[in-house]
Amino acid sequence: MKKIVLTGGGTAGHVTPNIALLPSLEAAGYEIAYVGSYDGIEKRLISDFDISYIGISTGKLRRYLDPKNFSDPFRVAKGFVEARKFLKKYKPDVVFSKGGFVSVPVVRAAATLNIPCIIHESDMTPGLANKLCIPVAYKVCCNFPETMQQLPDDKAVLTGSPIRSELNQGNRLAGLDMCGFTANKPVIMVIGGSLGAANVNEAVRKALPRLLEDFQIVHLCGKDKMDNLLLTTPGYKQFEYIKAELKDLFAMADIVISRAGANAICELLALKKPNILIPLPSKSSRGDQLLNAKSFEAQGYSIVIDEDDLTTGLLVDKVHELYFNRHNYSNAMSKSRQIDAIPSIMKLINEAAEKDG
Repeated sequence: MKKIVLTGGGTAGHVTPNIALLPSLEAAGYEIAYVGSYDGIEKRLISDFDISYIGISTGKLRRYLDPKNFSDPFRVAKGFVEARKFLKKYKPDVVFSKGGFVSVPVVRAAATLNIPCIIHESDMTPGLANKLCIPVAYKVCCNFPETMQQLPDDKAVLTGSPIRSELNQGNRLAGLDMCGFTANKPVIMVIGGSLGAANVNEAVRKALPRLLEDFQIVHLCGKDKMDNLLLTTPGYKQFEYIKAELKDLFAMADIVISRAGANAICELLALKKPNILIPLPSKSSRGDQLLNAKSFEAQGYSIVIDEDDLTTGLLVDKVHELYFNRHNYSNAMSKSRQIDAIPSIMKLINEAAEKDG
């Protein structure tokens, strides 16, 4: 039996693509172990699955001044020792890393043991953690054509992001029933991420009187971001967060308004959902969402609104523009090379495992 170690953590986006690979890895006969931090989000998400979880010490590598810059390198060094000890004992045939700082000691330790590593970069520009791993990687998977130019030619592979297969199995009628919506009026789905997006939420709610004339709206607004004054508004349904039923809401949605996190937009691409992206501005991030959104816009997959330009009138106009041209966006997405990620990544994993053998 072949063995694989999965790693990645810090945010759900560094874990859910690994989870999406689990059924295919199990079907291919791999024994699977997951290496993450002692108590990060990855530990909680992986606990839903019957695979071994190994916690290691981890620290964040920063490019700015912070008191933790003096202590975190020691945590990373400790994590390297712990990861190497486990890998030496477990003897995996391959490591697959989804990034985040917990992955750095795992990938670097695997390299010292000649275990081939495949890493996946979600954003258009590699983050610091993956930059530290790329030199020792066997292959580097990515989501955007533009990223290929920033990676070594012999390592870069445009795969897209692994998407949970159940998202394709939604039931439109179940979604309509869950929201109390009618079947003869189009539906907008608004997603702000697991923590919500305050500015997007505010803009959508201000636009409700005009949007509800032509659409029904399901709004995933984030934890503690429900508006109790709008709970009984006809045609508008709010949820803090949805897990199992998300597939039904996607099946119901005609168009989507979303932030531009890499995994979120790759799900929209895989489901061929016409979308408006409102990326997190650079003042609130390293600017990766702006680049992600720009790429999707250039490929004909999305309409992009900069948060600084977001007004009620603009949002309403862009929603109508998207809806009336929705088939053009769906057709463009159906031609993408980035929507069949799992078979492409499984091929690389199998090649790497055979290479080791």
